Amino acid sequence: MQYVQVGTQRLPAVAVGCMGLSKLNEREAADFIASALGEGLCFFDHADIYGGGACESLFGAAFAGLGVPREQIALQSKCGIVPGKMFDFSEKHILEAVEGSLRRLRTDYLDLLLLHRPDALVEPEEVAAAFDRLERAGKVRAFGVSNMHPYQIELLKTCVRQPLVADQLQFSPAHAGMVSCGIEANMRTEGGVSRDGYILDYCRLHGITVQAWSPFRYGFFDGVFLGDEKFRKLNDVLEKIGQKYGVDKSAAVVAWILRHPARTQVVTGTANAEHLRAAAAGADVTLTREEWYEIYRAAGNILP
Repeated sequence: MQYVQVGTQRLPAVAVGCMGLSKLNEREAADFIASALGEGLCFFDHADIYGGGACESLFGAAFAGLGVPREQIALQSKCGIVPGKMFDFSEKHILEAVEGSLRRLRTDYLDLLLLHRPDALVEPEEVAAAFDRLERAGKVRAFGVSNMHPYQIELLKTCVRQPLVADQLQFSPAHAGMVSCGIEANMRTEGGVSRDGYILDYCRLHGITVQAWSPFRYGFFDGVFLGDEKFRKLNDVLEKIGQKYGVDKSAAVVAWILRHPARTQVVTGTANAEHLRAAAAGADVTLTREEWYEIYRAAGNILP
């Protein structure tokens, strides 16, 4: 298993995304968590809105039943979305959201807290006040953001004292705008348009870990490209490369993401232990430069 440095914490390069955990019962969830830990996957990604809080509650109950010391895992959660209504980075909302996550997860602290989606009405002073209170109380050890571009991060940094150590962003071979906007620089092509302010380069310049969510999807939850006939060429290439290294196609995708020299983690989304194990094997595969570009092109991305 590869590890990455996220702020001061050394964490597995593959994070176990828990958005789909509510599909399981408590016994199944406990088995899933135990299986993940058996693979060295001890970093679990949550959000207060996943399953309306049910995912955190289920994880908290299932993990408590395993008898594993809290210090042997890392917990991350996200806040700031009020589903169907608004985004809220007010001090009051952040503090209440964290209290709710801690209660549901049955823990005294989060290893990482991310702000989930940009709030157009953000007041950096309020975020800073919330972060300071959470840090002083020992309830959050590190902070980051999700789905933000460089100037949104810079705005927060005008008041926030703590390093923002991670930015969780959608990234996959079939959703590779963070890469294509650089490759197609100075071109009048669709891929040459930066929709995120060149966030990948910004994160590399500032030592911010990119957490890649939806690594097997294309579009905004449009679908999974693995096995999709619309992505036959990509699947053929992933199959070929996977066979070379003795891993599943999903592992080839994980290896592709981790091959990029940015400080990157892959956030899985499966609640199936076999699928998680298969994908995580990609953390032990190092693709050649030629293989990385072959997957990139097979996904429909162009080289000028």
